[in-house]
Amino acid sequence: MLIIREAHQDELNEIKKVVAAAFEREDEANLVQAIYDSPYFEAKLSLVAELNGQIVGHILFSRILIHTKEGDRTTLALAPVSVLPAFQNQAIGAELITEGLKKCAELGFGHVVVLGHPNYYPRFGFVPASTKNIKAPFDVPDEAFMVCELVPDALADIEGMVLYPAAFLDV
Repeated sequence: MLIIREAHQDELNEIKKVVAAAFEREDEANLVQAIYDSPYFEAKLSLVAELNGQIVGHILFSRILIHTKEGDRTTLALAPVSVLPAFQNQAIGAELITEGLKKCAELGFGHVVVLGHPNYYPRFGFVPASTKNIKAPFDVPDEAFMVCELVPDALADIEGMVLYPAAFLDV
C-alpha cells in the first residue's frame, strides 16, 4: 500500500538518491539539498511516497517570492517531484502532487508555481502563469511556467515576476 507522508530529516540522503535516480543526474538532488539548507525550506512540505517500507518518490514545495509593485509576496515552488524509475507510470507522482497541494492549502498557502510539462500539470489545476499576470524570471515557454491557485482568486490582486532563490538557478 502506498503511503504519502512528511519526510523525516534523517531521510534526506535516501530522498536525494530517489531524486538523482528519477532525473538520471545530480542537479535536482543538489537542489533538494540546497533547499533543505535554506530559509525557504518548509519541513511540512517535503513529502515522500513509501511503498512496503521503501521510499519510492518525493515532492518538495518551498517558499519563493513574487516581486510586485507593492512589494514581495510569498508563494510556493513545486520542485522537484521524483519517482524511482522502476515505479514510474503508476500514478505515484500524481498522488504526491495531489497530496502536496492539499497540504499546501491546509498550511494556508494560496498558490503554487511550477516549471514543468504543460500536458501534465493542468490536470492538477495549473494554468499558464501569464494568464494570472505572473511572469517567469527567465526565458521559458509560456505554457511551461504555470501557477495553481489553491484558494479561488488568490492571485487576483497580484501581478509581478517570480523570484527564485539562487539554489534554483543552478538546475
